[in-house]
Parts: sequence; structure tokens; C-alpha cells
Amino acid sequence: MSEHTIRHEGDRCIMVSLGQVIDESTGLKCLALADQLRALNLAGVQDIVASYVSVAVHYTPDPALGNDPAGAIKEAIHNTLTTLSDQSLTQLSGQVVRLPICYGGAHGPDLEEAATMAGLSPEAFIQAHHAQPLRVFSLGFAPGQPYIGVHDERFAIPRRATPRTAVPPGSLGVANRQSTLYPNVLPGGWMIIGATPVPLFDAHASEPSRLNPGDTVYFEPISEAEFDAIRRANPTQESRS
Repeated sequence: MSEHTIRHEGDRCIMVSLGQVIDESTGLKCLALADQLRALNLAGVQDIVASYVSVAVHYTPDPALGNDPAGAIKEAIHNTLTTLSDQSLTQLSGQVVRLPICYGGAHGPDLEEAATMAGLSPEAFIQAHHAQPLRVFSLGFAPGQPYIGVHDERFAIPRRATPRTAVPPGSLGVANRQSTLYPNVLPGGWMIIGATPVPLFDAHASEPSRLNPGDTVYFEPISEAEFDAIRRANPTQESRS
């Protein structure tokens, strides 16, 4: 894998860039690289964060890395990149997660507008959105908020011209060939097309985030009545406190 750059981001982070644009191939390479670097259990490495186009390795100097900790980590990154294979791209860590989604109505106020932008009816848009499994490529913006993709070109729609100041938890948004889910009440400008009644983030849990990079996601349409029933059976941390 020759097309990459390795650079410093401050004095405690090394960034590996594998591309410039969001696409599934580059995103899978980033996930595979992050997986294999974690498996090395490098001394001093505190976190390894993948995105669609890059992998950030956060570290602190450790005597086990010698006199040049950054150099040792960069060498490990380079060696790992040379061994990445097609097989490693298909054997990623991650769970299969099935998420119930109530599309449209009160839970999806932007569904019709998003469908029009995609050149589809609302029904066809919903079908296209959940027709194929998708991949979680990164978490960002807020704890537990996933960036999920990559949708086909019909979903290359822009975000809202005016962001909302408060998007309800569980809301499902689309934009720029991606989907996201809001784990808590947050501001946001994604086109909201539905919502899941399943809690997405609990800071007190051993595994706080319901979705994590590498997970495969299946969106499964449900009715509003089913949404309400699942929500009652799965109260959020906020409603329990």
C-alpha cells in the first residue's frame, strides 16, 4: 500500500492518511490498519482512531519504545501498511448490529425533502436506504455518534441550510452519502429521515457506545407503534435518572 502519508499532529499523535475522499475502499483500509495496529499492543499507545480517510495514533513516550518513540511507532505503522492484504479488509473486527428504524412522520421530518433531492418517492427512498448492510467507519462529533456508509450516489444530498439546535436522541440523519444517528440531544444539520428507539450511548456501561467502528449495520423498518413499544422496553439513561 504505497499511497499514504505519515505525519505528526502535535507531539503526541501520528496521523496516517490513506486518501482524500470518502469511499468504501479507503475506509476499509483505515479500519484494517487500525485493527492491526491495536493487535501490536505498542507500548505508550493510548488510542487508535480510524476515520474514512485516516488513522490517528495517540501515544505518550514510553521507555520500551527507545530514544525515539515517534520513530518506533512510525516504523510499526509502515511495516503494518506493507502487510495489509485484501483478506485483512474482509476480516475486520466488529459486530453485526440490527437497528429498528421508524422512517418518516414525526420521527423523520426531512424524509420527503431528502427523497425529492434523491429523485425518489419517500417509499423508494426508504427501500433504498435499508436495502444493503452498511459499515460504521468512525465515531465523532459527540460520544457514540457513528458515521455510517457508504451509500450510493442517490444519497449525495447536502445537509440542511439551517441546522437544528436540538435533534432528538435516536434520530437518523443522511447527507453526503452517509448516515448518522444522534445518541443524545444534539445540534445538527443532517437531513432527519427517521429514528431508532434503541438507546445508542450510556456513559455508565462497560461498552458505552451501541455502535463502533467496524460494525456492520442493518436498518430494519418498523411502525410507529413498534417504535413506541421498543422505546418503553428500552428506557434511556436520561429517563432512568
